[in-house]
Amino acid sequence: MIDTIEKEDNIISEEEAAQYDRQIRLWGLDAQKRLRGSRVLLVGLRGLGAEVAKNLILAGVKGLTLLDHEQVTEESRRAQFLIPVDADGQNQAQASLERAQLLNPMVEVKADTDAVESKPDYFFFQFDAVCLTRCSKDLMVRVDQLCASRNIKVFCGDVYGYHGYMFSDLGQEHHYVEEKPKVVKGSNEANDGPEAKKPKVDPNETTMVKKTISFSSLKEALEVDWTNEKAKSSLKRTPADYFLLQVLLKFRTDKGRDPQPDSFAEDSQLLLQIRDDVLETMGLSSELLPNTFVSYCFSEMAPVCAVVGGVLGQEIVKALSQRDAPHRNFFFFDGLKGSGVVDYFGSK
Repeated sequence: MIDTIEKEDNIISEEEAAQYDRQIRLWGLDAQKRLRGSRVLLVGLRGLGAEVAKNLILAGVKGLTLLDHEQVTEESRRAQFLIPVDADGQNQAQASLERAQLLNPMVEVKADTDAVESKPDYFFFQFDAVCLTRCSKDLMVRVDQLCASRNIKVFCGDVYGYHGYMFSDLGQEHHYVEEKPKVVKGSNEANDGPEAKKPKVDPNETTMVKKTISFSSLKEALEVDWTNEKAKSSLKRTPADYFLLQVLLKFRTDKGRDPQPDSFAEDSQLLLQIRDDVLETMGLSSELLPNTFVSYCFSEMAPVCAVVGGVLGQEIVKALSQRDAPHRNFFFFDGLKGSGVVDYFGSK
């Protein structure tokens, strides 16, 4: 959908040029036009969802649909800056709509109060990108498979206490351009010497390089065969957050919710049991995820939401604008260390 820039989009208004001046200078007019022609579905309007919504609206997508069926609570407001303090009991998407729209009146922002599980397959086909937060593993796999058949970009993300992640599936063939320093050919004159004949990089000139990259499905990324010798050899380099994600997704599937501070003691014991079961099923030792993880994966922390939401929003913008190399395919953030890592899982 986003590969073609429609005729009516070839002319950008003065108002848009002023609004997006900095972005146009940064990534170019064609990239901004692709963004302006893109519609995005964002599922889940808690702390991470609010950060992603802000970043996409300010970037200037054509339309953003905020989908969330849950009600506002004191807990859900803690890391969510789009919801007014007096909105308890209201729908989270509807309560976020007014402030979200005020960020950029040129973006069509809509609220959908249905449960994402109730949406038929064709609902997702109207979007160029779908971003899923606070969703079950089964739902994310289902939507990813649906969208892959229509070349719709899929992103997933969540924040658990000090930890957060994002995943992207941009399809079997994602095309993008990357700005590279221009290589200047060396001189062929005899008296210039051999060094002069070598290609040189001119830091003052750049050229746009077209590239293509392939992605794995979410199902493949989450179902790595760790009994495989090649996978075993990479265990030492595998971030522990990958296994933490598996445990937390299993918790969400089993309990229908995330670990809650109000039931810390009970949920901590359950998390340890799930950790043992999940890693045993993978044929791995529980030592890969030390017991201390249970102390740092409850609730959403606003600073972690800001970091992960910034990266997730950036990756959606890059994918839709087809500008710059995307993260392939996971980004994990560890707030305790204050650092993040990009790693790839799934079929090569």
